Amino acid sequence: MPSLWRAVNDYGIKIKRRTYDSPDLAGLRRQPSGVKEKKGLWAVHHDPYDVSRIWVRDHHAGSGWIEATWKHPHRVPVPFGELAWDHAAQGLPEATEAEIADAAAALLAKAHAGPDRLAKPKRTTRDKRVAARTRATGPGSPAAAAKPTPARREAPGEDTEPLAEVIPLGLFDPFEDPWRRT
Repeated sequence: MPSLWRAVNDYGIKIKRRTYDSPDLAGLRRQPSGVKEKKGLWAVHHDPYDVSRIWVRDHHAGSGWIEATWKHPHRVPVPFGELAWDHAAQGLPEATEAEIADAAAALLAKAHAGPDRLAKPKRTTRDKRVAARTRATGPGSPAAAAKPTPARREAPGEDTEPLAEVIPLGLFDPFEDPWRRT
């Protein structure tokens, strides 16, 4: 699972404008982790396909991992990933966490429902021009009635003489030896 380094504050842990908290984090709030290379931040692991919970490594107590849950799981009834969250948050740059959660829930509901009707493909200017020209020269148009179709002239002996001998091609056999001569 991907890991991040975050501080454990009074409100919990923030990741991508989402807040996670747990009663088990009480001893870690506003405390340094002791990892000097990461400036006292805590190791946080998260599942990018389920934003409902994260895991904080507690190496002081020896208990291993502390699970912290998202603050607003009741707003979105189905599990979802960071992709849906990022898509909903992209259109709401100044929104609160609850507003983004509602937008993600609406996005997931819309995706679940599918399209309500088949969308007509948009016609380009070129498509419209071709259709107009086709209608203008159609069978019932005056332009088509003014132009008679030219009669085909036949050359003498054209229908009696074959042009060339027809040689049928054999069928392709992928299992046949290509180097074998017949």
